[in-house]
Amino acid sequence: MIFIAEVGMNHNGNFDLAYELIKQSKYAGADIVKFQLGWRDGPGEINQITPEVISKLRLWAERFEVELMFSIISTEAYATIKGADFGKYKIASRTVKDHPDLVRMVLDEGKLTYVSLGMWDGEDVPFHGYDNARYLWCKSLYPTHPWDIVDLPKDFTFSPYCGYSDHTIGIETPLLAIARGAQVIEKHFTLDKSDKTIRDHILSATPDEYLQMTRIGREIRRNILLGI
Repeated sequence: MIFIAEVGMNHNGNFDLAYELIKQSKYAGADIVKFQLGWRDGPGEINQITPEVISKLRLWAERFEVELMFSIISTEAYATIKGADFGKYKIASRTVKDHPDLVRMVLDEGKLTYVSLGMWDGEDVPFHGYDNARYLWCKSLYPTHPWDIVDLPKDFTFSPYCGYSDHTIGIETPLLAIARGAQVIEKHFTLDKSDKTIRDHILSATPDEYLQMTRIGREIRRNILLGI
């Protein structure tokens, strides 16, 4: 199982808060902590992540022994991160829809890249010929309600998806996805769900909730592998 703690912009532009989010993601059992690069990132905006900030985030992730990953949302963001030698990338659903050429540019690098397909309405996956692409089933609704996920794959093993990128309130749907064979779970992560700075806080998991999800999820996955 791979668990991705999606910080996104839940740092609210305060990168001292980002330090604590990275620290708590490790406590909560995340394998990867993820930020967004190239969205609301102009001077003075909430997500202005400069190369200096990237260096700090990387140092903190190394300190707490959790892998750091970024969603690449613009060509400028990719140019910023390309030379930094990160092992993996993430592509958001909107980037698949709005900037498919950028997605191909990232995939051409050959690194493992998780691709969310929440806004993809094709009958097949969008980027053929890339062995490094790993697709995540997703609904691009904030938040996603239980009645929005009736088409969640019944068995991820026999689907094009390796996992699930979640926007629901609570941890039940990610656990359902694991029970159906998902091996990667991306879930938004916050220290305070009542924070109204951005809308993502309400659909995020707190450290204690995320820890409960990773513990139960790994046990479900272990039982599946043992045939229990």
